[in-house]
Amino acid sequence: MRIRRRLPVIFGVLLIAAAIALVVVLRKHAPPEPARLLPSADGFVYVNLKWIRRANVIPKLPAVSHDPEYEAFIQATGFEFERDLDQAALAVHYPAATGSTKSPRAPSAQFSEVFVGRIDGERLRAYLHNLSHSVENYRSRDIYVIPLEGRTLRVAILGVDMVAASNLPDPQVIRGMIDRSRKLASPFGGPAFLRQHYKDVPIASLAWAIFRVPAGSGPDLAMPTGYFAFLFSKPAVVVLSARYLGKVHVRAEAFTADQDDARQVAEKVSTFLNLFHTAESTASTQGPDPDVKAFFNGLKVEQHDDRVIVTSVVPPGFIRKAVAEPPEVPEQQIPAESTSSGHKN
Repeated sequence: MRIRRRLPVIFGVLLIAAAIALVVVLRKHAPPEPARLLPSADGFVYVNLKWIRRANVIPKLPAVSHDPEYEAFIQATGFEFERDLDQAALAVHYPAATGSTKSPRAPSAQFSEVFVGRIDGERLRAYLHNLSHSVENYRSRDIYVIPLEGRTLRVAILGVDMVAASNLPDPQVIRGMIDRSRKLASPFGGPAFLRQHYKDVPIASLAWAIFRVPAGSGPDLAMPTGYFAFLFSKPAVVVLSARYLGKVHVRAEAFTADQDDARQVAEKVSTFLNLFHTAESTASTQGPDPDVKAFFNGLKVEQHDDRVIVTSVVPPGFIRKAVAEPPEVPEQQIPAESTSSGHKN
């Protein structure tokens, strides 16, 4: 009799434990909350600067030069991206997907963003209000409509530490981001393409990107995929990631149409790396930079069925040199005779 009485209690405890385990697993495979607010897009980028700082991936960042517009933004809002930004999520909309053909300029990608950081809401609202030509209100959130470089940028403050923005012409895009911000805790949120491939991002990645590579896309550097589109003859998906495990481990995984396409991509990548090694060794009279050489020597190219995986470990010196400002070239002094000769009659 006692066992029968305890069965419902035991069953209830097991059910609760199973529910908690399911939530943990779902959250583990769910994209970060800022990324889940983004609209449907052709590419997604995410970076967790807060954990990059904690991991001390880059021991000393170089000083960032402030142009007048950025300096005015800092003075008005008190916000510095390199200091106060904790997370950033970006959705990339390819021109064909945006439907924006009225502009006389060549079509280019458009973007939707979510930023998380230390924000002074009052100062930011005042700054955005001064820039905007109108302010819309949607579900008690102000949307600042700002003309910018021939397009319309819409910005909304979603919370005490979160801001959303989009330069897509459709006002429903920013409104959808506001709607999704009201149910952040749901692990089922986010665009379908992002949810489909986020499982391919390695756990504990501090930065990652997921992109569609259209079929037959040429080397258009105005497009995010233009740098590596020449590798693919058929549509593909590329997942890039970086995580810190004592050293920075980078990984690029391409999901191709079939095994033959994957083989061709792997061969092209290997050929490109061989050409780079040859050019590096012949172009420098002092020998290749040891950090650059270690990075490219560590690149491994593997094919698994219809996937191509490229991995490497980034030396700390390579990161420092990548973010450092280029050395100043001293100006050549013009001899006094040549300068004075110009004043002779």
